[in-house]
Amino acid sequence: MKPQLFALLTALAWGVGGYFEKKGLHLGNLSPQVGITIRTAVALLILGAVSFQEWKQIPSAGSRALIYMVIGGGVIAGSVGMLCYYLAIKGAPLGKVMPIAFTSPLFGALMGIWLGGETLSLKTVIGMVMTVGGIIILTIG
Repeated sequence: MKPQLFALLTALAWGVGGYFEKKGLHLGNLSPQVGITIRTAVALLILGAVSFQEWKQIPSAGSRALIYMVIGGGVIAGSVGMLCYYLAIKGAPLGKVMPIAFTSPLFGALMGIWLGGETLSLKTVIGMVMTVGGIIILTIG
């Protein structure tokens, strides 16, 4: 499958999941911290089972790669990012939260250009400007 299709499926899963997460938080009167803990526990079980055959890759990955995964995925995106997201969906409508929360591709592209040596093309700049413009339109008023 093409990476773009996986990216689209990611957006679909996160958008649909966000709806159910917000409903669950409100129906159960759950704190965002409890909500993200439930989400993470379920994801850990499913992903642990799906990836079990590949666990042998971990020792050969090297400490630097693992540190990047722990800090970037576990601490920044997985903990801080998801906790902020849950706090946002608990307190505001999805139509206001989702456009802002899912500017992650914009920040990812900027990090790739700034730190990752990726090239900045006119198409990338236009896409970034359109992303910001769309967020402004969706969240004003």
